[in-house]
Amino acid sequence: MGTPKKSRIAAHSFPLSTQPPEPILFRGETVSANTEYAPHSHSWSQIICVKSGVLTMEVDGQRYLAPPEFAFWLPAGIVHSSYNRKTTRFYAIDIAAELNEGLPQSACMLSLTPVFNAIAEDCFARNLSVPKTAADMRMCQVLLDQIAICPRLRAYLPGSEDKLLAPVLSALEKDPANNLSLAEWAKQVYTSERTLSRRCQKELGMAFSEWRQRLRFLYAISLLEQGKSIREVALDVGYSSSSAFINMFVQISGTTPQRFRTEQ
Repeated sequence: MGTPKKSRIAAHSFPLSTQPPEPILFRGETVSANTEYAPHSHSWSQIICVKSGVLTMEVDGQRYLAPPEFAFWLPAGIVHSSYNRKTTRFYAIDIAAELNEGLPQSACMLSLTPVFNAIAEDCFARNLSVPKTAADMRMCQVLLDQIAICPRLRAYLPGSEDKLLAPVLSALEKDPANNLSLAEWAKQVYTSERTLSRRCQKELGMAFSEWRQRLRFLYAISLLEQGKSIREVALDVGYSSSSAFINMFVQISGTTPQRFRTEQ
């Protein structure tokens, strides 16, 4: 991450180093709502692990959104920017370029492994900014090995400029509670349900129902962090009952909305 610039509402400034890590640097940050990091790059690689809130990253014209427990991988030299609508907490680990062998060569999202999370949590719990002992370096090497094997995702919530699909996705982002079926959306953009379904698989890499579920999950996280009740959140994201919403939330996150909020 670079230096945040003042947004429309509020922003924090952080004194970030412009020197490469020697060889790994651990940083934890909490940024206020509506903070924007202007486009920038650096000579080291970086993994950004989202712990609370949702972070939006722009890389080479591609938009990525990461909810908690997902991460961005940014190889050295790539230009990127970010924005968070709500207060967001994340861990950033800067990695010297000479340690990049075997790590992803292009920007991507990562689904973090339990081993990665355990080591990272230990380092941050000890307020470790740089490895200080031989044992620390061995743990960091395992951390790098885990980054190499973490499942890589095209995007958590991919977008599309497709002339049929783009207006549908845009409308749903503005109103995630919209429950129109794919067939009904197809009529609105003057095409067939089958055609729109094929565009979803081709452009998004997933079915329309999965994309909408992911969108609702992202909005639900934000609403939960605002303190809304489970029932209020369920209705706000388009579910007619709390139980249906809770089932969706557990399916994606592995935990209930209430437990998620308590842990955050």
